Order: sequence, then structure tokens, then C-alpha cells
Amino acid sequence: MEKDKSPEAGQSVVLIDGVCHLCQGLVRFIIPRDPKGRIKFAPLQGEQGRAHLLAAGLEAGRLDTVILLENGRVYTESSAVLRIARKLRYPYPCVYAFIIVPRPLRDRLYRFVARNRYRWFGRDETCLIPSPEIRSRFL
Repeated sequence: MEKDKSPEAGQSVVLIDGVCHLCQGLVRFIIPRDPKGRIKFAPLQGEQGRAHLLAAGLEAGRLDTVILLENGRVYTESSAVLRIARKLRYPYPCVYAFIIVPRPLRDRLYRFVARNRYRWFGRDETCLIPSPEIRSRFL
């Protein structure tokens, strides 16, 4: 019987494009700055990621944004990134102050980076394989 990998109360799930180097870098950035392990991860291409997408009412093939699932709510694009920053150790919660920038402006910049992420940062043919040290952080 497979262990339930749903996040516990107080945890958040970040869904990422598992083949994108920028997204993999985001995971590597978050983990040491979230020492309590409140943030869990799942690649959008994986079974758990697809299940979370469908449960949130999003299309299963969506790979164009980081998605944050938190307390039954879904955040995408710049809102997801800012809310993730708010959960990290100081000084990163200060980045959340950019929430005052109108969302259409924030998301325009986000989409520009997202459209170019493979060209600028590269991609793998397969999803990120977590090391044994961080495997518990993945769903």
C-alpha cells in the first residue's frame, strides 16, 4: 500500500516543470531556506503533480508556470513566487512587498522569463531526480 503523500497542515506544495533547469534551481534555492520543510515539491509531469493539478481544477498539461497549492488555494505565476518567498527564512519574506505591484505587470515579467527559460537556462530530457537528502521533500 502506497503511503499518502498529501501535504500535512501548514505545508505547501510547489508544482514545477521537472525538466526545466530554472525550476530545478528554484527547488534547490528553496530547500535550504525552508529548514522546517513546510514546502513540498512535485514535478508537473509526474503522477502526483498531475493529480494535484486536476484536484485544483487546472489542466493536466500545464507546464508554463510554477504553481503553489496552499490551504486549499491555488497560486500561479508571480503570485506563487511571491508567496513562496514569504515562507522562507529572512530576508526572503521581504520580497513579498512586491505584491503591491499590480498583478498584470508582475505576471507580464513572469511570462517573459517563462517563455525564455529553456533557452536561457536549459532543460533535461527527464525530470529532476531528487537526491536521498531531499527525497522526503518530494511527493
